[in-house]
Amino acid sequence: MLDVRRLRILQHLAAYGTVAATAEALHLTPPAVSQHLAALQKEAGTPVVEKQGRTLRLTAAGELLVAHAEIILAELAAAESGLAALQSGRRGIVRITAFASAARTLIAPLWQRLADTDSTPELSLRLSVREPDEALDELHKRSTDLALVHSYTSLPRRFPATYEQTLLMEEPVLLALHPRQAGELGLEPGQPVDLSHAADLPWLTPGPETSCYEMIQRACGAAGFVPDIRTRSSDFGVLAALVAAGAGTALIPRMALPDTTEFLSLHPLLQPLSRSIFTVSRAGTSKRPDLQRVLQLLHDPAAIPTAKRPA
Repeated sequence: MLDVRRLRILQHLAAYGTVAATAEALHLTPPAVSQHLAALQKEAGTPVVEKQGRTLRLTAAGELLVAHAEIILAELAAAESGLAALQSGRRGIVRITAFASAARTLIAPLWQRLADTDSTPELSLRLSVREPDEALDELHKRSTDLALVHSYTSLPRRFPATYEQTLLMEEPVLLALHPRQAGELGLEPGQPVDLSHAADLPWLTPGPETSCYEMIQRACGAAGFVPDIRTRSSDFGVLAALVAAGAGTALIPRMALPDTTEFLSLHPLLQPLSRSIFTVSRAGTSKRPDLQRVLQLLHDPAAIPTAKRPA
């Protein structure tokens, strides 16, 4: 019979890549991990890992076991959630990984709402700010409980079957211009714009390691031009400040705009571009009372920001 603990170790090896990293994640020693893997191979009756240089890689049998392990571990997580629901309503620590604008606009108010609505501090949050791909990697490695990630209409995101994801909100991506630039283009505040009209302007974008950068490249390519990038910053607050200073133009999701936009001219696109925000958890864990409470508060319509509009 296969040992579930050893299946968990194999699943972690698939996620972390090395015995040392797997051992660190599971608070074991590398020799202990190696011993469990050797025992699992005896139980399976066939090699589940093989050496590739100085590292190990999964065999076909190992890949098969990991696929089944994901399902088994999800069912165990669901069982643990059910037991927790019988014992306590909201206790626990929920680890959240979110991209920067979601952390500022959604998670910071969540902290306050928990303090306002819960009479006893039984639920505690831990926050890590990461780009969506990194957040999903943390979820895969079980180093976070909940990931807030985004996708764009021009850059959709696919989720593994072992994740539970729910659409939280959709928001437009706006062209941010200095009022002088908007005037030169003959645009009134809030007037929809053809992105090709910004082809000759200097561009300010996030770094190329982000999906936002790829979104901008695709949007500009669809409009028939390659953006002349003068500045790269993954902080949309920096990009907005530079637009307000007349340094160039930028595409900015509405939620990533600063609180004050009076020095910006903001315009929806004639070919609309939007960003979708998702909450993502591992299958079976969303019924945990503490995580369920967090998800309820996040998905409460009253908590979803809708007030930001083109100025």
